[in-house]
Amino acid sequence: MNCKQTDDVIHKKLTQYVNPFIGTDGPGNTYPGATVPFGMVQLSPDIGIPGWDRIAGYFYQDSIISGFSHTHLSGTGAGDLYDILVMPTNSRFNKRMEANNYKPFSKYDHKQESAEPGYYQVDLLDYGIKAELTATQRTGIHKYTFPKDSLSQIHIDLGYALNWDAPTDTHIKVLNDSTLHGYRKSTGWAKHQRVYFEIQVSKPFQSYHLFSNDSLVESEAVGKNTKIILNYNTEENDVIILKTGLSTASLDGAHKSLENEAPHFNFEDYKEQANQVWEQQLEKIEVFTTDETKKHIFYTMLYQSMLAPTLLSDYNNEYKGANDSVMTTSGFKRYDTFSLWDTYRAAHPLYTIIHPNRVSDMINSLLAHYKETGLLPVWSMQGNETNMMIGNHAIPVIVDAYFKGVNGFNENLAYEACKLSSMVDARQLDEYKTLGFIPVDEHHENWSVSKTLEYAYNDWCVAQFAKALNKTEDYEYFLNRSENWRNLYDSKSTFLRPKSEDGTFIENFIPKEYTPYYCESNAWQYMWSVPQNIEGLIKEVGTEQFEKKLDSMFSFYPLATDKLPIFSTGMIGQYAHGNEPSHHVGYLYNYIRKPEKTQEIIRTILETQYNNTPDGHCGNEDCGQMSSWYVFSALGFYPVNPAQGVYTFGSPIFDKAIIHLESGKDFTIEAENNSSENKYIQSITLNGKEISKSYIEHKDIIQGGTLQFVMGPQPNKNQTYTMAISSQVYK
Repeated sequence: MNCKQTDDVIHKKLTQYVNPFIGTDGPGNTYPGATVPFGMVQLSPDIGIPGWDRIAGYFYQDSIISGFSHTHLSGTGAGDLYDILVMPTNSRFNKRMEANNYKPFSKYDHKQESAEPGYYQVDLLDYGIKAELTATQRTGIHKYTFPKDSLSQIHIDLGYALNWDAPTDTHIKVLNDSTLHGYRKSTGWAKHQRVYFEIQVSKPFQSYHLFSNDSLVESEAVGKNTKIILNYNTEENDVIILKTGLSTASLDGAHKSLENEAPHFNFEDYKEQANQVWEQQLEKIEVFTTDETKKHIFYTMLYQSMLAPTLLSDYNNEYKGANDSVMTTSGFKRYDTFSLWDTYRAAHPLYTIIHPNRVSDMINSLLAHYKETGLLPVWSMQGNETNMMIGNHAIPVIVDAYFKGVNGFNENLAYEACKLSSMVDARQLDEYKTLGFIPVDEHHENWSVSKTLEYAYNDWCVAQFAKALNKTEDYEYFLNRSENWRNLYDSKSTFLRPKSEDGTFIENFIPKEYTPYYCESNAWQYMWSVPQNIEGLIKEVGTEQFEKKLDSMFSFYPLATDKLPIFSTGMIGQYAHGNEPSHHVGYLYNYIRKPEKTQEIIRTILETQYNNTPDGHCGNEDCGQMSSWYVFSALGFYPVNPAQGVYTFGSPIFDKAIIHLESGKDFTIEAENNSSENKYIQSITLNGKEISKSYIEHKDIIQGGTLQFVMGPQPNKNQTYTMAISSQVYK
């Protein structure tokens, strides 16, 4: 696709609307550095000082940079990666400090720093060195502009580690005066990480110092802590380009990354190439509005939705498998960094609309993990199962893709993986199968209520898959299990409550308290986690009580004396937009035929919880989930049940949006009379025909067409949905 020309006005490139600094301050935990969509390399600055705020290596409030490493996580709470730190220096400054483990560093100023998709630049003020970064899928490219100095240096540090990360075995070998290679093996949250690399520099180094565990060695260094310092005599404005190719499988794979993706040293070409790749992806959704801030937020969210999952396989089709062996793909690219507890909710459904071809590779990647380990992943990264968070949320991702017609994966293998991952005795599934719920225990992360609810939803997904494949017995078994949420429903408190193994509710239950029984949440926030049977939950609670409870969810604010954990952010009453279990709750008024209340609260969230500022995220961005919520909601709909194939309506914020589908068809969304005040839907038409249901089906979108909302300043009391959303799958 090319940039579109509309109404005789040529719009500026969409990449110019992206602000990679959104989320680098506050709780967002994003990084501002250079990457391409779903790329293996995330080349970004590192402050070099550990801490929760620096989980992604960078924190906007800091004032120093200790180098640029090649791998980072986007918006998580997990402190891994930071592989292969590179830092240019010279004789102008040589101070060191304990806080960053005595590594070289430099002050910087945000006035001399900028970023755009695929590019980052900053002036290292203490050295007078300008650093610029760009990337391809598997390579990171650095451009350093040096002042005149007889002791200019480039430090490449494999011993550098931050937060949870720790090197276990590193290796550097000097091949000639402009090439070196090696590997960095490390542990942390993911126990067995491997990155092989080859580095080439545009200007031969005059000499070098090679260290193994702080001892000088000759041409090869092996140890937990290795580094090399390349020495140069530079003239004013001397430019040195440094290229790093990566592979998780082999040195040859790393070499081929450079050979195929970065064969020359023209930095500007790589920068422009990265920009064009991003432009093509951002063009998949065109939005029209006079509000430039909303465009900046929207295109940044669309950008951040594509920072994970990340590419794992190399040009030999090899990668480090979850069985710790070098594995080979066949017919697909292997991806990892699956933050599934977060991303199954909105990110993966978004991918099925705008990246269906890539989704096929993602499903095959999940199935590859299954073949390597015997289970689908829970939270996999760099060819490792981390067992972070809960549930079996590869299942809804696979089932959703199957029902939406994503091609290129073995449906029988996919079903086998979903079923067997649901039938093992690991991850407390033994208790779940026996008791129909997971009981409380003494573990710090017991999360018994949350686990029960997440497994019940996964069971519904397996049941629908079984039904489609005519596996009637399995369908009935898993459908019955999907109702296990009822075993924790307490009709007296009208909450889903923790139970002891003997089936009795625990005493001293206070719904707003954060306890070990709810995963990063409280009873208010997990009350609504029955997406497979919202109508059943409504019937248990009672329609009138359900509405009152929803109202209270958004109005019952914590007291100043309440102790809120770090993940309770973006609070609107008990609703926590900064954490994923709340994300669908604002849409639930549609299920009780009160769409105006959904429209009002969704507009409130869109307008108060996202900003075009470094602290513009109200919580961890979480590998695309927080941003995907915004993309969907800004367009006017959202997947409450992420594997159902339907999207329930909210309140669109753009005058017009066009989704350019990979098939070549367009799906257009128009909002007539749209404004901040006109947030209520007056009527909806699909392809000119008025609809009176509260949702749109996936097939309506991918067939192309026009969805038109007419907006107004007051709810249209005459508009009642004649068709509520049921718990069936819409194919």
